[in-house]
Amino acid sequence: MTLNIEYETEKKLDLPYEEIIEKVVNGSLDHEECPYEIELNVILTDNEAIQEINREHRNIDRPTDVLSFPMVDYEVPSDFDHLEEAADEYFNPETGELLLGDIVISVDKVISQAEEYGHSTERELAFLVAHSMLHLCGYDHMEEEERIVMEERQRQILDKLNITR
Repeated sequence: MTLNIEYETEKKLDLPYEEIIEKVVNGSLDHEECPYEIELNVILTDNEAIQEINREHRNIDRPTDVLSFPMVDYEVPSDFDHLEEAADEYFNPETGELLLGDIVISVDKVISQAEEYGHSTERELAFLVAHSMLHLCGYDHMEEEERIVMEERQRQILDKLNITR
């Protein structure tokens, strides 16, 4: 696995964020039964930068906690069976790794939401990574039924990793 983590803000997370991110990424991939080694980029930034990304890519002029930019198109969430048919589109030709996508997380939101929801910053960071990993595996929460499925999968991933509220 190639996991590129960039820390692009002055605001500091007082926790081993790289270990937490890697643990949740691996736990998510195991839970979703991804059969491939993956390449993933994670950027930790601030509200100002994530608001700019939202403006540019989503026409939303406000900061959000996390953004997911999937590189894979799924017919069914976590159905990896069709990917080899388009290997040149989905895999890094040099490493053979599946190009899963990018995750952008607001450190400001990790801190404020942990306080708001009454749990640790570790749990909030882990939740946002699990949430985003599910988006990168094709899940969404636009419809109520999708939201229920996605929330249950997030809970299962974090429970398996013993990262609870």
